[in-house]
Amino acid sequence: MNILETERLILRELREDDKAKIAKVLSNPISMQYYDHPFNEHEVEEWIKWNIENYATYNCGLWAVILKEDGTFLGDCGITMQNIDGEVLPEIGFHIIKEYCNKGYASEAAKACMEYAFNVLGFEKIYSYSTIDNLPSQKVASKIGMKKHKVFEKNGVHHIVQRASRE
Repeated sequence: MNILETERLILRELREDDKAKIAKVLSNPISMQYYDHPFNEHEVEEWIKWNIENYATYNCGLWAVILKEDGTFLGDCGITMQNIDGEVLPEIGFHIIKEYCNKGYASEAAKACMEYAFNVLGFEKIYSYSTIDNLPSQKVASKIGMKKHKVFEKNGVHHIVQRASRE
């Protein structure tokens, strides 16, 4: 089911048959360098199941990012409820397949997700968090208007939290 549409993108619910496509980003060591490890096949399957459960529980999750022009699967982007320094908060996350990075797709999708969080889901604030050295994710958050909120430590790793508020 399609959730959002932007000038260049469609965001739709992930499906089990997206496994091979989403694995292109979740199993890629370069794309997953800020995670503990690239995902194996089982972890990719669990990722999709987790998002399908999130759709039912929270009316949001990470959605497939599809290029309108030709239907190319680019990755995922969406809103998940995350434990951020002891609080469960709505967070915008994304994973774009390496060959499609630096074309503005993550920012375009994340901006649409932020508007969806405010206008459809009714959140007053939306967050983004990443490891302190994940500058590409922080850049996307800044591009869509998020400001640094705080830094915290999780599992011995420092994370930065950025936040935007409904205007």
